[in-house]
Amino acid sequence: MSTLFACEDPSTWRMVYEKYWDVVEAKTKSKKPGKLLSLDKWYQEELPTLILSRPEKHVTQTELVKLMEWKLTRGKFRPRLQQLVASNSVDTVEKCSRKAFSLLPDVQASISELSALKGVGPATASAVLAAGAPEQTAFMSDEAMESVPGLKPIQYTAKHYALYLGKMVERTEKLNKVDTLQDWTPHRLELCLWAMNIAEQQRLPLLKDVDVKTSSVTDKCSDADADQRPAKKLKTR
Repeated sequence: MSTLFACEDPSTWRMVYEKYWDVVEAKTKSKKPGKLLSLDKWYQEELPTLILSRPEKHVTQTELVKLMEWKLTRGKFRPRLQQLVASNSVDTVEKCSRKAFSLLPDVQASISELSALKGVGPATASAVLAAGAPEQTAFMSDEAMESVPGLKPIQYTAKHYALYLGKMVERTEKLNKVDTLQDWTPHRLELCLWAMNIAEQQRLPLLKDVDVKTSSVTDKCSDADADQRPAKKLKTR
């Protein structure tokens, strides 16, 4: 498990953040050529702009299908989820996602609303919300969840997402208190944790010079989590 989450030094987090696209490019080489990079550029840059340009925030059915493709390419591939998401009607997706964004800052209510869509669980719902409200939410990626102490065994439930997001928001607030730029969001933290986790998994040299100075949180939590494995119960994420 990465020790980055317990780090209290914003400059260290920023070093990781600045290497995010380098890690994506490196990971892209192990996937279908060019697919991850183009999908991630779309999710991180184009989709947020589209959502924010609308009078009422929402995603279209086509965007939800592409978001699922991004999610499965960036993480673990589960082909049935792609089929289920594609079976949602255009009207249902727009109506449901519009209501979900309107329910913020009640994140749990928003997650519940989006989870009514076929093929959408808390993780996919969190990806939708993070694209349109990065200052309030973070994507529930496997890599980020595995990097946050005290969350194992991982469960893909709304309750577990609440635990994860609570820790992400708390760390975000602490970083912003000591960083003059004050530009940290839960979404940005997820990018950093994902990048660090992937770099460690694939033994990429990109982040080998990052000196992670941690608090005592890591020592208290990592031992208890080390030998546990994620739960595999839910069909949708």
